[in-house]
Amino acid sequence: MLLLLAEYLQQFHKGFAVFQYLTLRGILGVLTALALSLWLGPWMIRTLQVRQIGQSVRNDGPQSHLSKKGTPTMGGALILSAITVSTLLWADLSNRYVWVVLAVTLLFGAIGWVDDYRKVIEKNSRGLPSRWKYFWQSVFGLGAAFFLYMTAQSPVETTLILPLLKDVSIPLGIGFVVLTYFVIVGSSNAVNLTDGLDGLAILPTVMVGGALGIFCYLSGNVNFAEYLLIPYVPGSGELIVFCAALVGAGLGFLWFNTYPAQVFMGDVGALALGAALGTIAVIVRQEVVLFIMGGVFVMETLSVIIQVASFKLTGKRVFRMAPIHHHFELKGWPEPRVIVRFWIITVILVLIGLATLKLR
Repeated sequence: MLLLLAEYLQQFHKGFAVFQYLTLRGILGVLTALALSLWLGPWMIRTLQVRQIGQSVRNDGPQSHLSKKGTPTMGGALILSAITVSTLLWADLSNRYVWVVLAVTLLFGAIGWVDDYRKVIEKNSRGLPSRWKYFWQSVFGLGAAFFLYMTAQSPVETTLILPLLKDVSIPLGIGFVVLTYFVIVGSSNAVNLTDGLDGLAILPTVMVGGALGIFCYLSGNVNFAEYLLIPYVPGSGELIVFCAALVGAGLGFLWFNTYPAQVFMGDVGALALGAALGTIAVIVRQEVVLFIMGGVFVMETLSVIIQVASFKLTGKRVFRMAPIHHHFELKGWPEPRVIVRFWIITVILVLIGLATLKLR
């Protein structure tokens, strides 16, 4: 929106051409989303408190969580609002990738909103039934997958790229749709499972989103892509504005979500942010790198799968409680220790993911 205004004003003063630079608009995207989050956060928390939109807590979980009962939830709406406004202000709105990522983010956020609404407002402990949640995730995930497949402008956009192996690329054909579906839906649910402690999910999301922004910038530049031997995806560089907005909105939310949390993200935020990360990774052909950088999300998801499979097959549990962050709590780790250590693991994994840019 403001990019169009700057383009119009260039005829009066050449200085407005500076807004053509992705790096500047990325910085402005971070600052805008951060400012919006910090400004709207207190109002949203008060509104949620007045409307008694509070978190429910499992009685069989760590006892330290009982004090969190009633803490405002559905705060993910703050993140999505800041991301959307910042992206619309600073991104090139003629870019199809911007719209598909925004659409996926908001549609998955709508699924989470319905789930949260049923749990918190209607006092339905089941929320949105799992079969309907997965149905709508599948509809939106497949919709995004088919859109990206049908609008692909070069074979590389539907080719599987393996990090460290510069001469290996696997044409996927229609299999691209299947892979994209699993990446989007899988990453959405993985972030949702991780969102169980104060700030545990949002900072890893910010770090992975920021790193994906670097991949977007490099993949959208033909010279950088050629030098680094990564896929050149025309137009993907514009997603750095979305990634920057995600970083700013996430950091602003963390201001209120850090231990002890004043507000929780809820499914409205977790499902949307996970889907956004998956969609961006697919666009820049870095699904495997997302798997590496989002190792904490992967670990949380695997812990649930292992726990359920073990209990159904043997009647025994592998972990004291799943997802795995609760396992460490029940072992006696204070909540802040679990959170910070998972953050540190994410920092290491993100650095490994970024290292694949050069190690090919």
